[in-house]
Amino acid sequence: MTLWQSRLSAPPADALLAFTESLSFDQKLWRFDIQGSRAHVHGLTRAKLLDEEESASLLEALDSVYSELETGNFRFLPSDEDIHTAVERRVTELIGDVGAKLHSGRSRNDQIALDLRLYARSAISAISHGVVEFLSMIADVAEAAGDAVMPGYTHTQRAQPVPIGHYLLAHGWAMRRDLDRLLAAYGRMDVSPLGAGALAGTTLAIDPEFTANELGFATAFLNSFDAVSDRDFIVEILFNIALLGVHLSRFAEEIVMFTTEEFGFFRLDDAYSTGSSMLPQKKNPDIAELARGKTGRYVGNLVSLLVTLKGTPLTYNRDLQEDKEPLFDSVEQMTRELVAFQGMVSTMTFDYERLRQAASSEYLQAIDIAEYLVTNGVPFRRAHGVAAGLVRDSLERRVPLRELVGAHPQLGEEAMSLIEADAAVRRRSAAGGASIDSVVAQLKRYRQELHDLRGLVATLNTNPVE
Repeated sequence: MTLWQSRLSAPPADALLAFTESLSFDQKLWRFDIQGSRAHVHGLTRAKLLDEEESASLLEALDSVYSELETGNFRFLPSDEDIHTAVERRVTELIGDVGAKLHSGRSRNDQIALDLRLYARSAISAISHGVVEFLSMIADVAEAAGDAVMPGYTHTQRAQPVPIGHYLLAHGWAMRRDLDRLLAAYGRMDVSPLGAGALAGTTLAIDPEFTANELGFATAFLNSFDAVSDRDFIVEILFNIALLGVHLSRFAEEIVMFTTEEFGFFRLDDAYSTGSSMLPQKKNPDIAELARGKTGRYVGNLVSLLVTLKGTPLTYNRDLQEDKEPLFDSVEQMTRELVAFQGMVSTMTFDYERLRQAASSEYLQAIDIAEYLVTNGVPFRRAHGVAAGLVRDSLERRVPLRELVGAHPQLGEEAMSLIEADAAVRRRSAAGGASIDSVVAQLKRYRQELHDLRGLVATLNTNPVE
């Protein structure tokens, strides 16, 4: 029998139960549901709504249910609509009428809001740890690249030579912002909704601040309506995962491109590549390709929940059942992706000679020619025109750009030294620029920030059930 069935004169139709059930996916929350129930028992005991014997009996029964679920010995029944019903039903089976007191002062509305916040807290912690390890790996690979150079691109056209470390750290800084957003989202959702009841709280003398403290939350809710209807924290997680996915997808696209025979800049380790079911010569970058593909899934999950929420009036509506599957999916996929992607990049090798040759095209130093003229008083637009004209002349006449620079009356032999990739990299010494010295300084700053972030992530309170 369902929790609500006594109000109705007819049993629920099979079609209704089949369409409205959530146990098939919300059973993932069982650890958090029991965690919340334990805190609720402590709160009821403190309010003298349970005596010590009843409290001990309920906590022991919850421990037994936990053990059954953990070992796979828990038997779900057709009448179990959701994980809340299943746990309470089993507790009542074990200890009789005392089990029926477990739901005192509590609604499934504040119960699921609590379970989801506990899950979200754990999810943010897990993903944040994964991002920290990824960021650390980026630093190691960038440092190992030393002063090796590669071409930087705009419009997928070679633009300027840059140190490989500068390129890698660009991806690191983007993901460092992702970590900032995850930590900020954690702070905003660190609020316990337990005690809000169905929508207006309860007449029972329970203390939401007490149970919030029991569960390791920073505080309890201030408005019961908001507590049971708020799903902002899930939207934030889905957005953060989607943007993290976009950043990884951008990196993945470059890996796919740079590992082709046409580029040949990067080489993937065999352990992080796949072969072809038909073509024996193939070595495919499946992790990178799936990272691109799953980004659409992350964005879709975010949009799905936003559309669900935009039409729901206060407070709880059954529409909110649709918040879980997008959340679970994005968290599970991103958790796996971070591990696989990190393994792929950490074992990836660089063809340093091919990268150096690609970065050594004399045309990539055209901007240096223009800036040389600027340092000698020529307005930039005119200097840009001179450099562009020399490039065009070189291409049309098939004459090396270096020769034309040497022969130009405003340039000459001194400017000819600019037509080298190493010189171009050395000259970009401004903070944040692409000189070797700047990258060394950047890497030092990056590692310091990473150290601080690692410390913050270590403090995240997931309060796991043991």
